[in-house]
Amino acid sequence: MIAKALRLICVGKLKLGCWKEACAMYEKRLSRFRRLQVTEVKDAVSASEKERSRVEGERLLEAVSTKDLVVVLDERGKDMTSLDLAAFLDKADARGQGSVCFVIGGPFGLADEVRKRADLLLRLSAMTMPHELARVVLVEQLYRAECLRNHVPYHH
Repeated sequence: MIAKALRLICVGKLKLGCWKEACAMYEKRLSRFRRLQVTEVKDAVSASEKERSRVEGERLLEAVSTKDLVVVLDERGKDMTSLDLAAFLDKADARGQGSVCFVIGGPFGLADEVRKRADLLLRLSAMTMPHELARVVLVEQLYRAECLRNHVPYHH
Protein backbone atom coordinates (compact mmCIF):
# COMPACT_ATOMS: atom_id res chain seq x y z
CA MET A 1 0.00 0.00 0.00
CA ILE A 2 1.31 3.43 -0.94
CA ALA A 3 1.36 5.83 1.97
CA LYS A 4 -0.47 9.11 1.40
CA ALA A 5 1.06 12.45 2.17
CA LEU A 6 0.72 13.65 5.73
CA ARG A 7 -0.44 17.15 6.49
CA LEU A 8 0.76 19.43 9.27
CA ILE A 9 -1.20 22.59 9.96
CA CYS A 10 0.25 24.89 12.58
CA VAL A 11 0.05 28.45 13.81
CA GLY A 12 2.91 30.69 12.80
CA LYS A 13 6.30 30.12 11.30
CA LEU A 14 9.33 28.64 12.99
CA LYS A 15 11.29 31.70 14.04
CA LEU A 16 14.53 30.36 15.50
CA GLY A 17 17.15 28.70 13.36
CA CYS A 18 17.46 25.72 15.70
CA TRP A 19 13.77 24.80 15.22
CA LYS A 20 13.97 25.34 11.46
CA GLU A 21 17.06 23.13 11.16
CA ALA A 22 15.62 20.34 13.30
CA CYS A 23 12.31 20.31 11.41
CA ALA A 24 14.05 20.43 8.04
CA MET A 25 16.26 17.49 8.98
CA TYR A 26 13.34 15.28 10.03
CA GLU A 27 11.17 16.40 7.12
CA LYS A 28 13.98 15.38 4.74
CA ARG A 29 14.33 12.01 6.46
CA LEU A 30 10.56 11.51 6.42
CA SER A 31 10.42 12.29 2.68
CA ARG A 32 12.11 8.94 2.08
CA PHE A 33 8.77 7.35 2.97
CA ARG A 34 6.12 9.98 2.36
CA ARG A 35 5.60 13.65 1.76
CA LEU A 36 4.75 16.05 4.56
CA GLN A 37 2.70 19.03 3.46
CA VAL A 38 3.16 21.89 5.95
CA THR A 39 0.65 24.73 6.17
CA GLU A 40 1.49 27.61 8.49
CA VAL A 41 -1.49 29.81 9.28
CA LYS A 42 -0.90 33.40 10.32
CA ASP A 43 -0.80 33.97 14.05
CA ALA A 44 -3.06 36.64 15.54
CA VAL A 45 -0.41 38.53 17.50
CA SER A 46 -2.39 41.76 17.75
CA ALA A 47 -5.44 40.14 19.36
CA SER A 48 -6.08 39.53 23.07
CA GLU A 49 -5.16 36.10 24.43
CA LYS A 50 -8.75 34.78 24.27
CA GLU A 51 -9.43 36.36 20.91
CA ARG A 52 -6.11 35.07 19.60
CA SER A 53 -7.06 31.43 20.22
CA ARG A 54 -10.41 31.97 18.50
CA VAL A 55 -8.97 33.69 15.41
CA GLU A 56 -6.12 31.19 15.07
CA GLY A 57 -8.61 28.36 15.55
CA GLU A 58 -10.72 29.64 12.66
CA ARG A 59 -7.61 29.79 10.48
CA LEU A 60 -6.62 26.26 11.43
CA LEU A 61 -10.08 24.89 10.68
CA GLU A 62 -10.19 26.66 7.30
CA ALA A 63 -7.04 24.75 6.33
CA VAL A 64 -8.53 21.33 7.20
CA SER A 65 -10.38 19.34 4.55
CA THR A 66 -13.67 17.63 5.38
CA LYS A 67 -12.12 14.28 4.38
CA ASP A 68 -9.02 14.67 6.55
CA LEU A 69 -8.47 12.48 9.57
CA VAL A 70 -7.64 15.26 12.02
CA VAL A 71 -5.18 14.71 14.86
CA VAL A 72 -5.00 17.71 17.18
CA LEU A 73 -2.05 18.01 19.53
CA ASP A 74 -3.45 18.83 22.93
CA GLU A 75 -2.28 18.45 26.53
CA ARG A 76 -5.52 16.60 27.33
CA GLY A 77 -5.04 14.13 24.49
CA LYS A 78 -4.24 10.45 24.34
CA ASP A 79 -0.74 9.23 25.12
CA MET A 80 0.76 7.05 22.38
CA THR A 81 4.01 5.20 22.06
CA SER A 82 5.96 5.37 18.82
CA LEU A 83 4.65 1.89 18.01
CA ASP A 84 1.09 3.10 18.65
CA LEU A 85 1.61 5.98 16.25
CA ALA A 86 2.94 3.63 13.56
CA ALA A 87 -0.13 1.40 14.01
CA PHE A 88 -2.40 4.45 13.86
CA LEU A 89 -0.83 5.49 10.55
CA ASP A 90 -1.30 1.94 9.21
CA LYS A 91 -5.01 2.10 10.01
CA ALA A 92 -5.34 5.63 8.66
CA ASP A 93 -3.73 4.64 5.35
CA ALA A 94 -6.00 1.60 5.10
CA ARG A 95 -9.00 3.89 5.55
CA GLY A 96 -8.44 5.12 2.03
CA GLN A 97 -9.84 8.64 2.15
CA GLY A 98 -8.43 12.02 2.98
CA SER A 99 -5.08 12.68 4.58
CA VAL A 100 -3.93 12.37 8.14
CA CYS A 101 -3.74 15.98 9.23
CA PHE A 102 -1.88 16.97 12.40
CA VAL A 103 -2.81 20.33 13.94
CA ILE A 104 -0.62 22.33 16.30
CA GLY A 105 -2.00 25.48 17.91
CA GLY A 106 -0.12 28.59 18.88
CA PRO A 107 1.44 29.59 22.17
CA PHE A 108 -1.93 30.51 23.71
CA GLY A 109 -3.53 27.16 22.97
CA LEU A 110 -6.45 25.96 20.92
CA ALA A 111 -10.03 27.07 20.59
CA ASP A 112 -12.59 24.47 21.67
CA GLU A 113 -13.89 24.32 18.08
CA VAL A 114 -10.54 22.92 16.95
CA ARG A 115 -10.65 20.20 19.62
CA LYS A 116 -14.23 19.35 18.61
CA ARG A 117 -13.14 18.83 14.98
CA ALA A 118 -10.45 16.36 16.03
CA ASP A 119 -10.81 12.69 15.24
CA LEU A 120 -8.05 12.18 17.78
CA LEU A 121 -6.56 14.38 20.49
CA LEU A 122 -2.91 13.44 20.87
CA ARG A 123 -0.62 14.43 23.73
CA LEU A 124 3.12 14.49 23.12
CA SER A 125 3.95 14.95 26.80
CA ALA A 126 2.39 15.68 30.15
CA MET A 127 4.80 18.60 30.32
CA THR A 128 4.15 21.91 28.62
CA MET A 129 6.52 22.76 25.77
CA PRO A 130 6.83 25.57 23.25
CA HIS A 131 4.73 24.94 20.15
CA GLU A 132 7.90 25.08 18.02
CA LEU A 133 9.43 22.24 20.03
CA ALA A 134 6.17 20.29 19.77
CA ARG A 135 6.46 20.61 16.00
CA VAL A 136 10.00 19.22 16.02
CA VAL A 137 8.99 16.34 18.32
CA LEU A 138 5.98 15.51 16.14
CA VAL A 139 7.96 15.46 12.89
CA GLU A 140 10.64 13.28 14.51
CA GLN A 141 7.95 10.88 15.75
CA LEU A 142 6.37 10.73 12.28
CA TYR A 143 9.78 9.81 10.88
CA ARG A 144 10.25 7.21 13.62
CA ALA A 145 6.79 5.74 12.90
CA GLU A 146 7.62 5.43 9.20
CA CYS A 147 10.90 3.70 10.06
CA LEU A 148 8.95 1.23 12.18
CA ARG A 149 6.38 0.69 9.43
CA ASN A 150 9.12 0.12 6.84
CA HIS A 151 11.42 -2.00 9.02
CA VAL A 152 14.23 0.55 8.93
CA PRO A 153 16.49 0.43 12.00
CA TYR A 154 16.04 3.73 13.79
CA HIS A 155 13.76 2.85 16.71
CA HIS A 156 15.64 1.06 19.50
